[in-house]
Amino acid sequence: MAGKKLMKIDPAVVEWNYNTEYRHSYAQDSPFFIALGKNKLLGSRCPECGYKYGTYRKYCMYCGAETEDIELPLKGKIHSFTTCYYSGESFRNDVPFTLVLVEFPGIDSLFMSRLYADDTGKIKIGMDIIAKFKKFQDFTVNDVYFVLE
Repeated sequence: MAGKKLMKIDPAVVEWNYNTEYRHSYAQDSPFFIALGKNKLLGSRCPECGYKYGTYRKYCMYCGAETEDIELPLKGKIHSFTTCYYSGESFRNDVPFTLVLVEFPGIDSLFMSRLYADDTGKIKIGMDIIAKFKKFQDFTVNDVYFVLE
């Protein structure tokens, strides 16, 4: 480094707020999110093969037919669950939280949602749970959650 002088300085650090407004369309899934605001859970049924989906979808994953909307029951059972101790930015302040796969009677697939329980150590597969809805809708999957019945 002949002729050059190495300077020891701290890098300049600048902080500022950066906000972006996003416009997101749920497109064909819109009926599901609108129903949440009416305290209803929508699933789908294939008129061709009869498969009933707990997770809303517009087309059957087995035969490709366009599905029709069905109202899901608000009571179900815990099929499986996990308690999350780490999360991404959106849920960082909520950890630990529990996710459940919900079994509904007469529905062929499962529905994933949050479970609010005071004592996560007492949660068991097969327990009865019931859907609850947020008072003020955000138009996200978090507008519905479950509690132990």
